[in-house]
Amino acid sequence: MFLRTESISHKKLIGKHVRTNMIENKIPQLWASFMPRRNEIQNRMDDNFISMQLVDSLDYFRNFSPSTFFEKWACAEVNDLATIPNEMESFLLPAGMYAVFLHKGTASDAPKTFGYIFGTWLPQSEFELDHRPHFEVIGSKYNNNSPDSEEEVWIPIKPKTN
Repeated sequence: MFLRTESISHKKLIGKHVRTNMIENKIPQLWASFMPRRNEIQNRMDDNFISMQLVDSLDYFRNFSPSTFFEKWACAEVNDLATIPNEMESFLLPAGMYAVFLHKGTASDAPKTFGYIFGTWLPQSEFELDHRPHFEVIGSKYNNNSPDSEEEVWIPIKPKTN
């Protein structure tokens, strides 16, 4: 599951977002509204998509509740923000260090992956969670609801402080 740690410079993103929680789960509707318009985004860096989460505080992960709201983005990385399609917005993902994991399987398998990340890998690592956006890179190996589907999970980290 764990692939690597990677420090990135900021990323310019264009897409759509919604405020939701795991009970209301507006994520399928977000992607359904984004994907038909994905080709309107100019100057894309690659063919990948970014599925990004912004939480209000790190308590979201420490005291997880399906009723806690977060912001979810469906977007793509671009090399400039000069042209933003109607009804889409830009986001500047801050630079920083990430732990990168491979999730293989369906969305219903995701709790196992995230359980490993937050319950095993992170506590045993030399890192702690940083308060920056989390995201998944959805590339050519992604196949919605297939057990063979693959995506990278990027978790923001920083060295542990004692």
